[in-house]
Amino acid sequence: MKFGKRLKQQIQETLPGWCDKFLSYKELKKLVRLISSAPTRLGGQAGAEYGKAEAEFMYLLHGEIEKFNSFFVEKEEDFIIRHRELQQRIQKVIRTWGEKGSHPSEKLYKEEMTKIRKDIVDFHGEMVLLMNYSNINYTGLAKILKKYDKQTGGLLRLPFIQKVLEQPFFTTDLVSKLIKECESTIDAVFPMEVHEMARPDGEAAGVSDSVPGEGIFRNTVVALRTMQEMRKGSSTISQFSLPPLNLPDSDLARFLQLNSPIQIS
Repeated sequence: MKFGKRLKQQIQETLPGWCDKFLSYKELKKLVRLISSAPTRLGGQAGAEYGKAEAEFMYLLHGEIEKFNSFFVEKEEDFIIRHRELQQRIQKVIRTWGEKGSHPSEKLYKEEMTKIRKDIVDFHGEMVLLMNYSNINYTGLAKILKKYDKQTGGLLRLPFIQKVLEQPFFTTDLVSKLIKECESTIDAVFPMEVHEMARPDGEAAGVSDSVPGEGIFRNTVVALRTMQEMRKGSSTISQFSLPPLNLPDSDLARFLQLNSPIQIS
């Protein structure tokens, strides 16, 4: 699948409010065509058109980086707060209704933990979507810069990508850490519940009950597929390619793969 179609599909499958945060790939591609088709050494209107297209391309390119960074940092800060709140909720339920709590109650304990489990799965899925957001926008930038260099004879890709690698939206260490901590929490606090989600026939049991809003589950699976496709080995692999995707071998990661025909590992 061509990148433009993959990006369009990803935007259609993403969460509400995320659609306009992705790379303006189509607009950048149009500007590259304008630049490559305009005579560079002619004066007058032709030269002016080239200069205008070049300026618009660079302006949009830098604007996209700012857009990615702003959205990514905002979500990252939100994830830190939500992660802390989820941990506090778990401890509060254990202290209050747990076996050794101040007011032991198996019924209330299970009810509250079920709510928390749903929120954790939802939270995990949204973090995976943000990882995919970083991956797909980086890939789009690398591809559009490759087109620019190829069609205009410029040498923009290498220096620009070197700057991109230092941008907040590409630095996903914190989100990766939160994802692993989230999965560790699932394994430690809800081991039986996670196993119950996966039936021997390979289908997700009670997905509509286990995942708050089927959209987040479906979108997360799509994101995992997209990341796997973009990071798999290719004959055209280069220094600008993302490394292969290796997800943690956790129960939750396996659960998220149940509906995917592509082996994600």
